[in-house]
Amino acid sequence: MDKFTVYVTLVFIVKILFIILAISEQVIKHKKPNDKKLIEKLGFWKERIEFIFKAMMAVILIYLFNPRFDNIKLINYETKLLLYLFGFVLIITADWNTFFKESLGLKEIQYSV
Repeated sequence: MDKFTVYVTLVFIVKILFIILAISEQVIKHKKPNDKKLIEKLGFWKERIEFIFKAMMAVILIYLFNPRFDNIKLINYETKLLLYLFGFVLIITADWNTFFKESLGLKEIQYSV
């Protein structure tokens, strides 16, 4: 295996770890809502793992789309899948409140309705 394939595999492992932490956090919130320490600890690690995933994906994007080199040929199925999922992660984790609370166009629509 080349270094890029190993790196993509590591990104998948980080993503799976993030999913496990996110699901665990939701299960604990539902089954043991009073266990604040465990919920906080899971949330803490979930946020850190999410940051690591985003940073690793940023490195992939920088590497693949570096204008000095032709690395586009490295985009295989796994890389496409990671980029596809990364798009959803960015959309889901975006701070939508900022957009909806401060958008003048949306405020005008809200007042007119």
